[in-house]
Amino acid sequence: MAQKIDIKTVDEVAHLARLEFSEEGKAEILNDMNRMLAFVDKLNEMDTDGIEPLIYMTDEKNVMRDDIPKETLTQKEALKNAPKKDSDYFKVPKVIDNH
Repeated sequence: MAQKIDIKTVDEVAHLARLEFSEEGKAEILNDMNRMLAFVDKLNEMDTDGIEPLIYMTDEKNVMRDDIPKETLTQKEALKNAPKKDSDYFKVPKVIDNH
């Protein structure tokens, strides 16, 4: 059986993760963490001798097209319908505030 997690461990993990929990929240986290440990402990009961690690969930392979560079729009065409532009670039409102 896996080691049980106690409130002290929950407090230490919360501190390391910079989390704060109410007492009720700590009790829920404690229960969840102990359930996770019990699940992992249950997995340890399985005989995995001779079983290869699973790297991918499927044997499917990605079929990718060749990456062939080509010009689809000229700069002039790309800027043609822009509401605001100068000779080379789109003009957009400032979105970062320096406060």
